[in-house]
Amino acid sequence: MESVVRVKKTLRTPIRKLTSCVSGVKERRLCARRRNKRGRGGRGRGGCNRLGSRTPPPRGPLHKDPGVMRSYQADLEKERRQREATNAQKNAERAAMRAHFRKKYQLSEDSKDTNHLRSVGGKVSLPHELSKIIHPETKSKDSGFNLLKTFQGLSLGSVTLTGRKHSKTFTPLPASGDACKVMSMNIQVIVCFRANGACGSRNLLCGVAPQRSLCMTAAGLVVDGKSEGRKGADSAGVRRKGVDGRVRSFEEIPHTGRSGWVNLVKFWKEDRFRQLHKHMEKTFIALGPIYREHLGTHSSVNIMLPSDIGELFRSEGLHPRRMTLQPWATHRETRQHSKGVFLKNGKEWRADRLLLNKEVMMTAAVKRFLPLLDEVASDFCRMLRARVEREGRGEEGKRSLTVDPSPDLFRFALEASCHVIYGERIGLFSSSPSMESQKFIWAVERMLATTPPLLYLPPRLLLRIGAPLWKQHASAWDHIFSHAEARIQRGYQRLSSSQRRESEAGAAGGQYTGVLGQLLEKGQLSLDLIKANITELMAGGVDTTAVPLQFALFELGRNPEVQERVRQQARASWAQAGGDPQKALQGAPLLKGTIKEILRLYPVGTTVQRYPIKDIVLQNYHIPAGTMVQACLYPLGRSADVYEDPQRFNPGRWSSSREEGQSVEGAGFRSLAFGFGARQCVGRRIAENEMQLLLMHILLSFHLSVSSSEDIKTTCTLILQPETPPRITFRKL
Repeated sequence: MESVVRVKKTLRTPIRKLTSCVSGVKERRLCARRRNKRGRGGRGRGGCNRLGSRTPPPRGPLHKDPGVMRSYQADLEKERRQREATNAQKNAERAAMRAHFRKKYQLSEDSKDTNHLRSVGGKVSLPHELSKIIHPETKSKDSGFNLLKTFQGLSLGSVTLTGRKHSKTFTPLPASGDACKVMSMNIQVIVCFRANGACGSRNLLCGVAPQRSLCMTAAGLVVDGKSEGRKGADSAGVRRKGVDGRVRSFEEIPHTGRSGWVNLVKFWKEDRFRQLHKHMEKTFIALGPIYREHLGTHSSVNIMLPSDIGELFRSEGLHPRRMTLQPWATHRETRQHSKGVFLKNGKEWRADRLLLNKEVMMTAAVKRFLPLLDEVASDFCRMLRARVEREGRGEEGKRSLTVDPSPDLFRFALEASCHVIYGERIGLFSSSPSMESQKFIWAVERMLATTPPLLYLPPRLLLRIGAPLWKQHASAWDHIFSHAEARIQRGYQRLSSSQRRESEAGAAGGQYTGVLGQLLEKGQLSLDLIKANITELMAGGVDTTAVPLQFALFELGRNPEVQERVRQQARASWAQAGGDPQKALQGAPLLKGTIKEILRLYPVGTTVQRYPIKDIVLQNYHIPAGTMVQACLYPLGRSADVYEDPQRFNPGRWSSSREEGQSVEGAGFRSLAFGFGARQCVGRRIAENEMQLLLMHILLSFHLSVSSSEDIKTTCTLILQPETPPRITFRKL
């Protein structure tokens, strides 16, 4: 006990000094009380030591005062709470600002900031200076529903701003998931955070208008828990559309994740690049007909309905832009090659494209190269008949052969492309095709396979570090260019010698010399630009026709009734055409319908991209000008909202009478395998006629069948193709 008393005595002076620092009033009362006691006890003068006087401490023991100790402890606790509340407020303000800029620059959320916001009840009032940084253009006076114009577009992910004036009071959020009701009558700058937001929204926007409480979500406006649209919310330059009367902001578009790099790692880890078309289809089912996606360095808005696609194409402008394949562009720049129209934009693109259209898109040009395509298709069927007779089974004259036709189809596509572009045959149907041509096919396949992973990474960085993926891609392009350059030089020499012979003979040349010859003769494009565009035409003209032909043979084989209808029409048209391929195709629209149906179910390119030149509204969301928007063709082609019985192979659905009867909004934007408008595929006419003529000759010579009618599993490189090429049985008719 003596030690306890000794300790208490030693603590009296420090406790008294601390008490005087916290509460001067109580200390003065205490000092007065002590002076009175000393006066009555005759102990001489006493005094308060608060102001530093030299009054000696009492010599006798003081009676312990519990009230003083309780008061002192209460003051300490109050000070601690105030200090913690101030620190929590400051931390929450900083967390709110960081969350705003994470949302703005699409960075991942931070759990520490989330905890800071939760520590103040889920929301914090920002000072006027900080609110100006986040939203400098907010008007100071708003009343009624005019406040919504200020609210629009201020969603910040886990942080949301709903006003401007600063208030130091905290307004607790309702604990339940009911509609948000804030009873304060002043307009506040409030940052709200809620893990599972009310009204079915993760990010809740709460604010107050006089006499009403309201909550805005991605679905529109909710007043007192009931959905209510708002009319007349137009702003300059944006078309208003949608049943709720309010155009939602770009940030409110559903998305697959905020961090592009995290998304990219998931894509690689789950091998989604190979199933990109399936990923798009599943995402549309989960998020609706529009969503945002951020992958690595690329961000896009993805759509799938014809009405939205039509709106997009109507805002593409005079010089439409699509996504630049940066790996291809980097290869051209590092190798100092000129770029063709595929990689160009603006006025330069338009000037080159108009010159190319005359040789590959115009009706006169198609009429010139159709006989060349027909010749190659006829030779292919002749080669296939000989092979069936040689290797097939069955009676003489009715033999059948089951094969994987993909190698032969690739050779056909390359032979046909060379004949049209270079004006010469390269002999791929012979018994021993050249290894040079086979290497070209392999190079094209390698180039297409290595492009998708490189789209979402900085090619210059991969080039500097010597990444193996970049080396494979660049070497594939190098081989493609060397093959094209050799052919171009040969074509130039042949054209020069031909012109010399004609000038000596004094006769005008009438033989078609291919696209290359036409461009060289007219001389409107430089030799470098001719080389660049011819190389792009060759690289894009092999797989993009050979692969759809594989799907076409498979679908005709497992749909014998459809096959027979197409054959009967083609046979009648061929008999009436008298050997004219153009008349034969015009009289057999089911052939064209077959190609369109195949490209609906199995689009070669899974997306068509555009950058609108003005602000537009898609699915009632505001899309700023310059945003990359992708029309996703695989989900479009298999959507029950767009097509009747979409899984059924039916070329007849594309007949002119049925298309005219379509009442679906945007029906003219349902078939986009070759793109749309001025920026559609430059080789479209070559590819369409090449595939139709080959199918016509095959159907006139063979009956097609397949051993299994199960759906083909598909994979996506840069183009959609089968995981395993289908085996087709060709039986001679």
